[in-house]
Amino acid sequence: MKQKIIMKLLTGVAGLGIALGAVSAHASPESDRQDMIKYYTSKYPNVKIEDYVFGALAFDADSKSQYDAIMEFPPFDSQIEAGRKMWETPFKNGKTYASCLPSGGKMIAGNYPMFDEAKGKVVTLNDTINDCRVANGEEAYKVTDAKTMGQLTAYMRSLSDGMLMNIKVEGPKATAAYEDGKKSFFTRKGQLNFACSTCHVQNAGTRLRSELISPAVGHAGHWPVFRGGDNLVMLQNRYEGCFKSVRAVPAPAGSVTMNNLEYFHSALSNGMPMKANVFRK
Repeated sequence: MKQKIIMKLLTGVAGLGIALGAVSAHASPESDRQDMIKYYTSKYPNVKIEDYVFGALAFDADSKSQYDAIMEFPPFDSQIEAGRKMWETPFKNGKTYASCLPSGGKMIAGNYPMFDEAKGKVVTLNDTINDCRVANGEEAYKVTDAKTMGQLTAYMRSLSDGMLMNIKVEGPKATAAYEDGKKSFFTRKGQLNFACSTCHVQNAGTRLRSELISPAVGHAGHWPVFRGGDNLVMLQNRYEGCFKSVRAVPAPAGSVTMNNLEYFHSALSNGMPMKANVFRK
């Protein structure tokens, strides 16, 4: 059964004029995004591109209705509340996260990841939070720890709900980082020889076992997610899980490779509204 599923996905790739996905090498981020949108809308003309912020739910009205019902009384509110308390608790020196983040931490999450020219690399929102902690005499959090960084970012990203994603790629170093992330997204890897694009571009909207596969456009604006109720999963946790599913060894979360992948992936959702902390199966 697993072999049949894999062959079905690979068949969906064959014959397409997008061996590296719907985008072309060294295109601008905006043309990459537009090419991706054209690909999806050509394949699914009845699905509104703005609905892609709901992931695979855009392809299934019944599942979207169930999602709406769950989100009326989210089963993960206690974790968001824990994140709020962390956010509002002063550091030992009396300062807070809001005191060292742009705009007090409000309506900024859609700008991340961003390329930091001074550091010469992509920084994520997690990096910025840890920079704030260290600058105020606190220890950095482990970027994959759901009980610290996860809950904190779950609340903090909610302060940017409704903000349009606004990932900027400006200058040769930023462009190189973006291109590196694009390469990671489209390069096949692991024993199953899959790329991120194999599922989330070429086979978006088709089923893998019982679940519909989500499109890459719209992905990055709704993390962290809570899977199966209250299991908090951050975006780079999900990358790790995907790589392991295709039997590849993932780069560590927070590494240059993972940050660049998130940079490219997030830019695909530019102009789409953020909605942090959502339910997913």
